Amino acid sequence: MSETTTSIHGRGNRLAGETSPYLRQHAANPVDWHPWGEEALAKARAENKPILLSVGYSACHWCHVMAHESFEDPAVAAVMNEYFVNIKVDREERPDIDQIYQLAHQMLARRPGGWPLTMFLTPEGTPFFGGTYFPKSPRHGLPAFTELCQRMAAIYRERQSDIATQSASLMDAFAQLEPRLEAAAGTQHPLLERAPLVSAIEALKASFDPDDGGFGSAPKFPHVTDLELCLRHAVAGEPGDEGASDGDALNIVALTLSRMAEGGIFDHLGGGFCRYSTDGQWSIPHFEKMLYDNGPLLSLYSDAWAVTQDPRFAQVVEDTAGWLLRDMQSAQGGFYAALDADSENEEGRFYVWTPEQVREVLAPEEYDVLAPHFGLDAPPNFEGHHWHLRVCRPLPAVAASLGRSLTQCEAMLKSGRAKLFAARARRIHPGCDDKLLTGWNALAIQGLARAGRVFGREKWIDAARRAFDFVRRELWQAGAPSKGGASAETSEAGQRGRLYANWKDGQARLNGYLDDYAFLLAAAIELLQCRFDGAVLEFAEQLADALLEQFEDRQQGGFFFTSHDHETLFHRGKPGHDNATPAGNGVAALALQRLSFITGEMRYALAAERTVGLYFPRMRERPSGYATLLMALAEILEPPRTVILRGPEGDVRAWQRALSAHYLPGTLVMAVAGEGAGYPGDSSPAPGALPTVLAKPVAPGSGVNAWVCEGVTCLPPESNLDALLESLRIRHPVVAGRGWPRER
Repeated sequence: MSETTTSIHGRGNRLAGETSPYLRQHAANPVDWHPWGEEALAKARAENKPILLSVGYSACHWCHVMAHESFEDPAVAAVMNEYFVNIKVDREERPDIDQIYQLAHQMLARRPGGWPLTMFLTPEGTPFFGGTYFPKSPRHGLPAFTELCQRMAAIYRERQSDIATQSASLMDAFAQLEPRLEAAAGTQHPLLERAPLVSAIEALKASFDPDDGGFGSAPKFPHVTDLELCLRHAVAGEPGDEGASDGDALNIVALTLSRMAEGGIFDHLGGGFCRYSTDGQWSIPHFEKMLYDNGPLLSLYSDAWAVTQDPRFAQVVEDTAGWLLRDMQSAQGGFYAALDADSENEEGRFYVWTPEQVREVLAPEEYDVLAPHFGLDAPPNFEGHHWHLRVCRPLPAVAASLGRSLTQCEAMLKSGRAKLFAARARRIHPGCDDKLLTGWNALAIQGLARAGRVFGREKWIDAARRAFDFVRRELWQAGAPSKGGASAETSEAGQRGRLYANWKDGQARLNGYLDDYAFLLAAAIELLQCRFDGAVLEFAEQLADALLEQFEDRQQGGFFFTSHDHETLFHRGKPGHDNATPAGNGVAALALQRLSFITGEMRYALAAERTVGLYFPRMRERPSGYATLLMALAEILEPPRTVILRGPEGDVRAWQRALSAHYLPGTLVMAVAGEGAGYPGDSSPAPGALPTVLAKPVAPGSGVNAWVCEGVTCLPPESNLDALLESLRIRHPVVAGRGWPRER
């Protein structure tokens, strides 16, 4: 038996020492897995072997299926080991690798990818074939995985010239992906205007499902950024139409969020949303719960509540924030990445019920309410023999059918949910991916902080600040020197500091990506609007400076996904489209623009304008998918309004709470008490002098003074709260009747 084989079958493969829970799941496979790195790539080059790249993540159901069917089978592993250098990648740790090979799959297969992603590469890393899940035996029109492996190995041996030709075409296609300034325009960006925003809203209206909400048909994803764009548009209305609102755009948001809140994509017992729905009615999800979904959804539901006052939205925020703090926040303060779809090797087992199981837990009067409300009196909706809870009959209809008051039924629902939650807690829980990712933590921080600000919940703001302090303490290296490989053009990269992308078992590792910097900068700006803290503002400026130094394309504008001194891959992208998370370029443009109005530093605003200008021609041509960059465009065309509150701390905080209960998407509220700030229990470094923009005078005994600044022009200070609210023209779109949007 060879040394390699002994290693595989005796001590496990090379993944056992990795920090990624997903890679560790495969450490005992008979497959000779390598983590991505120079060792594996050098082995492929030295042995002239193609690479079999498998990308997935720990909470992925179909990743588990392929692992159980193929990667745990010694016969399948023997074929893989004979013909390939096998590399396993956690897409959450290495989104740079996942992004480029997902794009390559889409180009080669002419259809979207997903996970698990299965790619066959040359030793240089260029893909020549790809797919997603492949079964062990042929079915559903898919070949058996071992047959596919043997066929790909033969193609690599026998058709090198064809592979070279295809590789050249693929590289050309990748080159066309990146936006570039037109040669005739030189370095001048096009004149920005509003047309792409209007076109994007019209496209979203056209693809909206008026019955069940969301866009398109099954499978359905939340599309948070598209909904946020619609909500902003609904309140803003058309330019020049003072006070107008767009009821159709508001209905898109309200109906979608209502249907999601009713559906099985939402956990009605424990809170939080699953990644997506397999059907068009939001009924049955793939059951993994991802941190990156739930942070933005917290923000969106909070904002939607501020507009509509719909109590269902408030309950969703309450339950989802509760889930984050209960199940996802680590002892160190940061948030875990995800919960698995599976438990006991079955997808959804933790979440589903039978009527008999529910009867055993509830009192008869509770069951009488919960059964029709959650559909337990209907046929099973999950795999023919289980019930996944979703709202099938509104509680007022249940109350009417039972001849009980709505108050009685609400009490029965509350007590019944609590009993079912307690019973479910005794089951075997899905696995938790307990690595802490910088960008995903930033999304959760921003969402919790926004929810805490809107609802006046200090506990949520405290939790967001704990996570922020964890990231700053454990994943930020101040003044980190540049690593080898930087070009002369970028030799200063990293001088202002460096973020790391991943923390696990006390170790921070992997260069941060664009999303890490941009999302954390946006989270810092949200925290500043909860409780102004000079130390947070100082850190935000450090992040912004590092972002500009390490990621900006200085010739064309925009930001690369990887830093200037990152590992060289076969493609270096500047993604502008939103995916499951918002586009880093869009978030960077929004956050930098806003930071410029807080600090007065125009470098940030100019970088934001260069970014939006680079993507503008593509947004004008086809705006779909660019929601975050479109929101940045809107704030360049109409700069955010800054409200600066100065005065005694208690009074300033009261004014801040009054403003925060309203939806003001184009307004920054900076409540700077006394001479500059802090909050009870703050142990951050003492803040330095306030930026000139915020350093408004505080007259002793004058109460609160509010300065409203439009762009760089500030109005005279206002000392009456009602007059301030009126000057901001706070109003909500007209909602057609109680119970809107309409019930089923």
